[in-house]
Amino acid sequence: MSEHTGARESRFDVDRDQMGRDLVSLVLTVVELLRQLMERQAIRRVEQGDLSDAQVDQIGETLMHLEERMTELCDQHGLHLEDLNLDLGPLGSLLPRH
Repeated sequence: MSEHTGARESRFDVDRDQMGRDLVSLVLTVVELLRQLMERQAIRRVEQGDLSDAQVDQIGETLMHLEERMTELCDQHGLHLEDLNLDLGPLGSLLPRH
């Protein structure tokens, strides 16, 4: 039985630190995608003119705080916002380029 266990361990030799960084990168990529979608939706609503000045100010402030927080989270994990943009091959990149 110990022979099988040893063989199984060697096949799944995973760098746990790298796996953790990759997971953080994936989670932050999803959060950044959602943040950008929310931002585009907010811009559309502002352009439609169906929001009060106070609502426009609140949305702007909220979006600024979200972007600042994303930058902080990336800094904490040694990433840049540009690192979160996945290349989807022929489909292009996941996140729009600013």
